[in-house]
Order: sequence, then C-alpha cells, then structure tokens
Amino acid sequence: MDSSDISALNNYSNSEARVNLLYFADKFESELSNSFQNSEFSLTKTDSILNLLQATYKLSINDLNTVILIEVNPSKFIEAQDYIHTLKNNFITKNLITIFLLTEKSPDTVKKAIGLGVSDCYTTPIPFKDVKERLKFLTFYKVLRSQVNQLSQVSQVEYRTPIAKRFLDLILSSIALLCLSPIFLIVAALIKMDSKGPVFYSSKRVGTGYKIFDFYKFRSMRIGADAEVESLASQNQYGNSTFFKIQNDPRITKLGSFLRSSSIDELPQLLNVIKGDMSLVGNRPLPLYEAEQLTTNEWSMRFLGPAGLTGLWQISKRGKKDMSDVERKKLDNFYAKHYSIWLDIKIIFKTIPALLQKEKV
Repeated sequence: MDSSDISALNNYSNSEARVNLLYFADKFESELSNSFQNSEFSLTKTDSILNLLQATYKLSINDLNTVILIEVNPSKFIEAQDYIHTLKNNFITKNLITIFLLTEKSPDTVKKAIGLGVSDCYTTPIPFKDVKERLKFLTFYKVLRSQVNQLSQVSQVEYRTPIAKRFLDLILSSIALLCLSPIFLIVAALIKMDSKGPVFYSSKRVGTGYKIFDFYKFRSMRIGADAEVESLASQNQYGNSTFFKIQNDPRITKLGSFLRSSSIDELPQLLNVIKGDMSLVGNRPLPLYEAEQLTTNEWSMRFLGPAGLTGLWQISKRGKKDMSDVERKKLDNFYAKHYSIWLDIKIIFKTIPALLQKEKV
C-alpha cells in the first residue's frame, strides 16, 4: 500500500462518498432515522425483510459501501436467518456489514446471529449512538481490508476471548470483588462525605473491535468534569495527542487524588470484567473522543486485541512524563499481536508494584 492509499484511508470518514445504510425497522424506525440523520450515512428504508431482500438483489459491484441494519423479533428469527443465508451465498453481498437490532433480549438469538456471520447484535433499548460509532469503525476496517485484498473475504472484526483467559478473568475478579467488598463500602461512604455527586462514575468507552460499553470507576472528579476537557487541552501531558491526561488535574477532588494515586478508583472495573466487557489484562478502553482519532492503518490494530483493566504500558512506564504518545500506541499494538495467558500472568504479577507510583496523573 503506497502513501496515497494510506492518505485516502485516513481521510475516508471525511470523504464525500457517503455510506448507504439499507435498513428495515418498525419499532425502532423513529430512533434510527433521528440518530443517523445528517450523518455520513445515507439512509434507504424498506418496509419488511422481504422488501429488504429485494433491495439487496439490486445491489451491484458499485454498492459495496452499503451496510445493513435489520430489526429482528427473536420469535421470527427464521426470516432474518434466511435473509443472511441469501446474503452470504452471493458474491457481491457476502461481505456486507450487517447488524441485528433485537426487539427483546435473547442470548440464544445473538449466538445464532454471530454464527451466521452477522457483524454485531444490539438488544433493546438500542444505544443508537453506539451503533453509529460501531458502524463507522466496521466500515473503515472493511475499506482498509478491501484496499489490501481487493474483493477477497473480509475477516470478521471480532475478538473471541480464549477459554483459559476468560476462566482466569472470572475466577480472579470474583475473588477480588469478594475480598475487596469492605473497601468498596468504605470508599463509597468517603466519596459521599467528600463531595456532591454519585459514588460511581460511568462513561462510554471503546474496547475490543471498537465495541462501546459503560465503563465503571469510583468518582474521583467533581461533577461536570468531562465538559472541561477542551479548556484544559493545553496542559495535556501527551501534548497535541490522541490521549489526554494532565498533572495536578484541577477537576480531581481531595479524596479523588488519593483514589487515583492508589488506583482504588479503578476497582469497579472488576464488574466490567465479570460482565465480559473487558479482561483483567489488555489494552485500556478509550473514551470516544480518543478512539475516534485512532483509525489509521498503523494504530487501529490496538482494537483487535482484548481490552483490559491493566496492560503493558501500565506496568512499564505508568505515570511517567517520558511515556510518549507513539510509545504507548506501540505497546498497545504489541499486546494485540502477541497476547497469551502466560504474558497475562506476568503482567498481573507486575501490576501491583506498578500501582505504587506517586505521580498525580
């Protein structure tokens, strides 16, 4: 791939060519159309899965920038299943990005859909903002692969947790939660005494395969801190960078300073590990405003490995000023390519000493 190809890919999201969103939705029609209005997606609505199939038949080699969203009632899954079978058996449409919007919770339907090759599934209530961000990443990744492999099979952008890694996550995080439950209660009481606001802080983070989830922490900042990021950009420890962190952050409460320096604020992420949003070891999930800047061929690799509570950059140079933007991203890419159960165990054992750092970062 030459420099002109890379430049074109880097500017893909800003190009004039909009992605065609072909969809069927009844229950979610209003929310979907409002969420994607005035975006980089051009909407094409159909009134049924049958009409969606007929519209799909009309697609040509020039319509490979089409993505498909289907509202699916689990009790009528056979319709959606037949549609996907038809899609996958056609050379033109077999690699189209497809997402199911389930009208009710059904883990069995999600499992069947992923087995059919559906890119992702969302269950009501649908977080359409998250769906849009997910589609942007999947679309970019597909364009990247097609530039390299032309019209060859596009690999699914999905990381599957190895059984041993998932077992380790569940056992260690469950034991940790049980042992640390008294600390949770004490910290919760201290946070309520220290400042106004909730005990826990939840924000949208981007993890493996650019999947978006609710990320938990003990609140260490005053209310409204997220809105102050832009005004503090000049103090960013990483300079003009994707990542954002500043020393002596004025948004941090008195108790929050201790919670952060001791990393106690991170403990609620054990719940994220148990839920399967992330692993004990992996690349740190990023806020949306950071993740959206890492869509180049060089750096998007970090999203193709597991997301984690701790990782390589935390144990190597956590909190140090000489941790450069490029160095951190290289560590993320290295882990995504070379992670293993033995590397995870080494990182876990090295994490405790790494937590005993004094810088307020």
